[in-house]
Formats: sequence, C-alpha cells, structure tokens
Amino acid sequence: MTGHARWKLSRDKEIAKGISEGPELEKMREEIRLSHDLGQAVHDRRTEVGISQTELAKRAGMTQPQISKLELGGTMPTLPLLARLARALDAALSVELDGETSRVTFTAHTPAA
Repeated sequence: MTGHARWKLSRDKEIAKGISEGPELEKMREEIRLSHDLGQAVHDRRTEVGISQTELAKRAGMTQPQISKLELGGTMPTLPLLARLARALDAALSVELDGETSRVTFTAHTPAA
C-alpha cells in the first residue's frame, strides 16, 4: 500500500466514525471507494507519465489544488472533466461498475505509426 493509499484509508475511517451501521454508512463507503479508485487511477497515470500535479492541472484546465483533491478521493468529477483528464493524460479512461466491484483504468494511447 502506497503512502497515498494509507493516508486515504486513515482519512476515510475518520469520516465513517460518525455514522452508525446501516444504508447510510454503506452508501458512504461506496462513494469513498469509487472516489478513491478514480483518484488512485489519476495519480498512477500521472506518475507513469512523469508529470506534476501542476502540469496535469494546466493540461486539463484545472488548478493544482483541484488535482490534489481529486487524487485524494475528495471529489467526484463530471463526465466532461473526466474527458479532459483523459486527454491531458494521453490515455483512454475505462470505468467498470459491477455491483460492489469497480475498476478505473487509464490506458495509454499507442503512438501513431
């Protein structure tokens, strides 16, 4: 588990402490999981490309704090913003949702021949 992921898990546990078991807690857990999956995918692709949060923000028409918040799972972006992020990361974005399972991946575009 990366330092990024450890920090997120700790923060998410703190958020969930104030909510008793039940549908509300399950909904919050799902939202946290989805936000984390997306944030981790953005972080992984950005570091794979070798660019800073500031550079990604510039490419995607965002600010560095917005990128930071996104990578930490603190926000769920709109579809148009996801499209801008995919372009900025020179990748295709895939989001698979199947019941309680989700997978978010950025796949690098192959260079034109």
